[in-house]
Amino acid sequence: MNRYPLWKYVIIAISLVLAALYALPNLFGESPAVQISSAKAMAKLDGNLQGRVEEALKSAGVTAQDVSRDATSIKVRLSSTDEQLKAKDALQKALAGDPQSPDYVVALNLLTRSPAWLSALHASPMYLGLDLRGGVHFMLQVDMQAALAKRAESLAGDLRTSMREKSIRHSGISREGQVILIRFRDAQTLNAAKALLLDQFADLEGLDAPEGSEFKLTATIKPLSARKIQEQALQQNITTLHNRINELGVAEPVIQQQGLDRIVVQLPGVQDTAKAKDILGRTATLEVRMVDESGEGQSAERGTGMVPFGSERYLDRNGQAVIVKKQVILTGENLTDAQPGFDSQTQEPTVNLNLDAKGTRIFREVTRENVGKRMAILLFEKGRGEVVTAPVIRTEIGGGRVQISGRMTTVEANDTALLLRAGSLAAPMEIIEEMTIGPSLGAENIAKGFDSVVWGFVAVAAFMCAYYMLFGIFSSLALAFNLLMLVAVLSMLQATLTLPGMAAMALVLGMAIDANVLINERIREELRAGAAPQAAINIGYDRAWATIFDSNITTLIAGLALLAFGSGPVRGFAVVHCLGILTSMFSGVFFSRGLVNYWYGRKARLKALSIGTVWRADAGKAIQAQKD
Repeated sequence: MNRYPLWKYVIIAISLVLAALYALPNLFGESPAVQISSAKAMAKLDGNLQGRVEEALKSAGVTAQDVSRDATSIKVRLSSTDEQLKAKDALQKALAGDPQSPDYVVALNLLTRSPAWLSALHASPMYLGLDLRGGVHFMLQVDMQAALAKRAESLAGDLRTSMREKSIRHSGISREGQVILIRFRDAQTLNAAKALLLDQFADLEGLDAPEGSEFKLTATIKPLSARKIQEQALQQNITTLHNRINELGVAEPVIQQQGLDRIVVQLPGVQDTAKAKDILGRTATLEVRMVDESGEGQSAERGTGMVPFGSERYLDRNGQAVIVKKQVILTGENLTDAQPGFDSQTQEPTVNLNLDAKGTRIFREVTRENVGKRMAILLFEKGRGEVVTAPVIRTEIGGGRVQISGRMTTVEANDTALLLRAGSLAAPMEIIEEMTIGPSLGAENIAKGFDSVVWGFVAVAAFMCAYYMLFGIFSSLALAFNLLMLVAVLSMLQATLTLPGMAAMALVLGMAIDANVLINERIREELRAGAAPQAAINIGYDRAWATIFDSNITTLIAGLALLAFGSGPVRGFAVVHCLGILTSMFSGVFFSRGLVNYWYGRKARLKALSIGTVWRADAGKAIQAQKD
């Protein structure tokens, strides 16, 4: 009656081992470390750089516990914060380069102390939130006026193109802030332009007025469209920040909107505000321009003449000058994807770009009209441009797929594609608030949260053991297993634990023991009704299950609502709350019954249960259950 088959005990044993294994990394804590990452797409993180790092540390008398390298950074693990600061200073001097535009960023960080064998099993500690681990907090103000001005500039270019296609002649198109001014010599052309504006530019509204012998059409962005542009700019900036930070190796950032024009960014574990600002400000944008192949342009390219008016001088990867026109044909905004690859003929590393519909049309037209001429593809990072490649256009290119190459290595192709995917900001942002939470304050918060969970567990376990005796011990063991499983699941999911999450963990302890209270009281009820001990256990678990299931499902629904509609601390609470309910249903029923069955199920003639005092109303007296 009260015996589990072997396969159920196997499930319990496997669950216990896995829970212990994946919860174990959280006990090792974190070590101070220094992280070196590239500040430019073309700065290499290779074995030579790692050798320079090790040599610089040796020269400074710093003993590193470990120096490791991955695709995005080189990490140096150290024994203390004093060694960490000393190592940072030494590496900054060794890798200084150009102080105005450094190749590498050296920043403080924290790394887990988990042994290598646990890491090999992909057992990692939970991510800790800003309030527990420490880190940096920024509030960014988005320049909405700049977003509108940028949109107006784009619309002005589209207007110029559309009017040329429709053969509508104008005396000039200019932009003043968010206003587009178009001048015409006669009323007929003005009316044609107004019809074009009405037909193809739903975001603009026009107002015409005479100006001397000419006519002026003033086009402004409609208020409704302006609000939509501002909302889109804010969301694009949030998306771009997510892409940039996630792809550049900052784990579990918090990036969320606050108000109509502000973004809150929290980067747990990053202790260096300069590093954080670099991550927020770093991006690469692509521009496609035509090479100036006039006589003056070729002279300037050879270094024997001045750069012609309307052109600019940039260097390629070999340090050779390339004179390109200022007019931008395409930008990174027309990209839908960027992936590294290899040329099918030369097998050289390439970056394969996919263009949107507008970019595909423009690129097809430009390549059709400029066959035999050179087109330059420039990569801009931190305001400095570099010519990636400047090939000769052999034929018209359609289909929206463009391949760029230029003696890149595989790593450089990966880095370039990564930064292009991260995109550019739709509007500039300014940091209006910044705050650093040190690791010592985070450690204090962890200690307080840990104490609350431990003392909550001890208090609940002491009460259960005193009130339910041996069944109280079973319940306490199930509660400990629940806590172990919860920590393991959070670690496996790489969820972020915050102070509200630790509060939810303490709350889960009280909620989880409720299932065992229901079971124990149901068993007592059966004993009061005169049922045999074995029958009382069986009926008690079976009849309590429906009540436990209903109560947990209703609580889980409330937790899912918090998870769906909450943000920040509320969401952190909801994650632990929901997972705790699921683990408590497994441990409170399946695991605890396994313990009871193992202890009592072997006894054929069981006369009493150690479940505390059982009051029988019909006899008018209390019968103390006998211990085995």
